[in-house]
Amino acid sequence: MTTHLDPLLTRRQRVLGPAYRLFYEEPLSPVRGKDVWLYDAQGKAFLDCYNNVPSVGHCHPRVVDALARQANILNTHTRYLHEDVVAYAESLAALFPEPLDTVMLTCTGSEANDLALRIAHDVTGRRGLIVTENAYHGVTVALADLSPSLQPVGAHVRKVRAPDTYRSEEGEDVAERFASDIRAAVESLRAAGLEPAALMVDTVFASDGIFPEAERVLTAGAAAIREAGGLFIADEVQGGFARTGQGWWAFQREDELVPDMVSLGKPMGAGHPIAGLVLQSRWAEPFGRGRRYFNTFGGNTVSVAVGQAVLQVIKEEDLLASAAGVGAHLLAGLRNLAGHHSVIGDVRGQGLYVGVDLVEGSKTPSAALATRVCNGLRQRGVLLNTSGPHGNVLKIRPPLTFKQEHADQLLDALDSILKQG
Repeated sequence: MTTHLDPLLTRRQRVLGPAYRLFYEEPLSPVRGKDVWLYDAQGKAFLDCYNNVPSVGHCHPRVVDALARQANILNTHTRYLHEDVVAYAESLAALFPEPLDTVMLTCTGSEANDLALRIAHDVTGRRGLIVTENAYHGVTVALADLSPSLQPVGAHVRKVRAPDTYRSEEGEDVAERFASDIRAAVESLRAAGLEPAALMVDTVFASDGIFPEAERVLTAGAAAIREAGGLFIADEVQGGFARTGQGWWAFQREDELVPDMVSLGKPMGAGHPIAGLVLQSRWAEPFGRGRRYFNTFGGNTVSVAVGQAVLQVIKEEDLLASAAGVGAHLLAGLRNLAGHHSVIGDVRGQGLYVGVDLVEGSKTPSAALATRVCNGLRQRGVLLNTSGPHGNVLKIRPPLTFKQEHADQLLDALDSILKQG
């Protein structure tokens, strides 16, 4: 299909190379964003049901104002003493349970996860790592080795099954299975002469197919790795900042759980490159005594102004409660659709992080259908994409400003496409 975007697409392919990928058979070329909407050059509006990074909506005026105001005053690094940097770190730390009391600022979630690995290796003196089967944790060399959704894992890494509540055996305790798999991974590492340093888990299991409803899984996993002498790292890049409507952090759905470290990504700045690691001081202090850490523009004065504005918007617009309420409405609507369309095998999620498992026959993943649905929705002005090891799970994670009327627009469009077969 020839479109007016073909010349731009040709230039992109020539200069950016083949590793980059575009969404949709007909690429989208937005030129403006506002709240939950993206607009192309012709002025067509697209409902953004996919982009969690602009956490408080595209171009929120409070965030834009904070960025522009501070950029006009000072933009420099954390080697200088600055009130705003300290105040933001205090605001962020106050949102975590004790003893998560130390904040280390970075520019990206990949940097935050890489720093978590560096600390884990340093304080435990170990190299072995455990992740889920289709995890994605970042783009550095170390994290690509931990991201089986990208490439084969490193020799020091072991994979465990995600808590698939849909395809597990009837009556199976997925939390106990998760813990058992971690113990087996520990033994496999030891058989290779390695001791486990850490278990790193995306707390909503986004790349594995989205399983935030699995009960006690994170607690069971943390207990299993700690009994082996390793640390539990909660990757909250996907689930953090009120996304699940259960608390500020997805791990908080399990009341007693306190990770050793929590990594945060760009939803922290609604798309501005600020990220960070929140950790217990008992790990930060020995690491800091023995190592020097400096990230040139991690936590710069403009970034922390943006981060503080995001926190204020989430609080003042009560987006935590909104994520819970709108998410419940969306989940109910999707489950109603599942009663009318047999290709919807399962609907699962919390708040505004939802997965729709598309199947053919008896629980057989249908990536082809998921691709058709996403392209069909794009033509109707609704943006989604897919997740899971088979690419058959519709991934719904809109900005937190998503309202019930937006959910209803998504539900109507999805129903229309599925009726076409």
